[in-house]
Amino acid sequence: MPDQPPAFRAHPFDDDKLREECGVFGVLGAADAANFVALGLHALQHRGQEAGGIVAYHPEQGFNSARRFGYVRDSFTSADVMETLPGSLAIGHVRYSTSGSKGPTQIRDVQPFFGEFSMGGAAIAHNGNITNAVALRRELIERGSIFQSSSDTECIIHLMARSLQKGIPERMEDALRRVEGAFSIVAMTRTKLIGVRDPLGVRPLVLGRVGEGWVLSSETCALDIIGAEFVREIEPGEMVVITEEGVESLRPFRPARPRFCIFEHVYFSRPDSMIGGRSVYETRRQIGVELAREAPVEADLVCPVPDSGTPAAIGYSQEAGIPFAMGIVRNQYMGRTFIEPTEQIRNMGVRLKLNVNRALIRGKRVILVDDSVVRGTTSRKIKEMVLDAGAAEVHFRIASPPTAWPCFYGVDTPQREKLLAASMSEEEMRTHLAVDSLRFISLDGLYRAVGEAQGRDAAAPQYCDACFSGDYPVEPADMIEQGFTVKAAE
Repeated sequence: MPDQPPAFRAHPFDDDKLREECGVFGVLGAADAANFVALGLHALQHRGQEAGGIVAYHPEQGFNSARRFGYVRDSFTSADVMETLPGSLAIGHVRYSTSGSKGPTQIRDVQPFFGEFSMGGAAIAHNGNITNAVALRRELIERGSIFQSSSDTECIIHLMARSLQKGIPERMEDALRRVEGAFSIVAMTRTKLIGVRDPLGVRPLVLGRVGEGWVLSSETCALDIIGAEFVREIEPGEMVVITEEGVESLRPFRPARPRFCIFEHVYFSRPDSMIGGRSVYETRRQIGVELAREAPVEADLVCPVPDSGTPAAIGYSQEAGIPFAMGIVRNQYMGRTFIEPTEQIRNMGVRLKLNVNRALIRGKRVILVDDSVVRGTTSRKIKEMVLDAGAAEVHFRIASPPTAWPCFYGVDTPQREKLLAASMSEEEMRTHLAVDSLRFISLDGLYRAVGEAQGRDAAAPQYCDACFSGDYPVEPADMIEQGFTVKAAE
């Protein structure tokens, strides 16, 4: 197995999107559990396309693991690989590394991570980001720990190793009390499947049932693929320890007011998932409804920027009474990345992934609905494509507020100076993108769309919306140490 992934460049279309950094999945009590995990990871592929890993336990063969670069479909579908992962207990992880990681991803950075403790082995997979990982890592190295990866998740393994608690779940509790930031964790011992969410519940984690077995997953859509029944969400600050006897619920953290990531509703989660009892698809459609109420414009067509803009475009069309049309078609065979061997192909950029339906667009006043504007580079290229196809006017409507602040809780975000909304007003962005009009949904409108009828409670926000508001629910200690300035309280 090579130490570095095959060389590839992120496709320009994907490079101008915020990216969720990982997804987790675990199964206990099902024959060939690793096969279920592989299917679950396939359903969570949108949460991380760079690499994936699975750890399984068999009473006679012990712990076995497989870690691979690339898509789940290419790495965990062959019998040669899956036969090395026997047992009725397994966990897995899909990964997208942060833009700030040093050098190319190494295979040793791919989760789940495994540790051998005095009371037995344990594996752990983590979705989120530890905001004091640099300080913890420095402290642990000074005390003699030897790190094998650049991942913040490894800090948890070392903290567990140094804990004086007797059992692995107790050691994990002990370790996580030292950790700051956002985390949803799936872990396993020889007999237990463990799930944990941070006290604010920033990142998602759900519990399911498959036959007589149990499942933990980042999203409900991954339960569907294996025919599992959704049981409930793991609550913020909750640890569940699952054995063949059932599920034990623990509360190891001091209670806190939940701040779930609102961008999970906008973009990260799959539209066929459920969050808080609400359909993600329906929430995104309602975002479009709110956007049409807040930012109406006379036009002939409402067209989504596929695929993430589609539900909001449908909602906008329905509310505004303007026909919906697939004016832009996505090449479904491009995948999430594309090898770009020549300068000529690189210059084609977004056209490799998106194409305008000229017969629909020509002569029309077009509303383009997209999920977000990050750097703005892709938005400009899409606008140019639509104008080249003969559109009379181009109006952008964005299904999230302006992204003006980076996320430090498990989302890969450009540095603040590279975010268009960090330095430009809405009108300045319109001029920069050279479109006829540009409007973002308001923060209150977004809150209404996700079910908060009164909008955002400024005194006590119901969600983590730091990427829009600069209101960070957990101090990003490592970034502040490196010079990042947090928005002053108003």
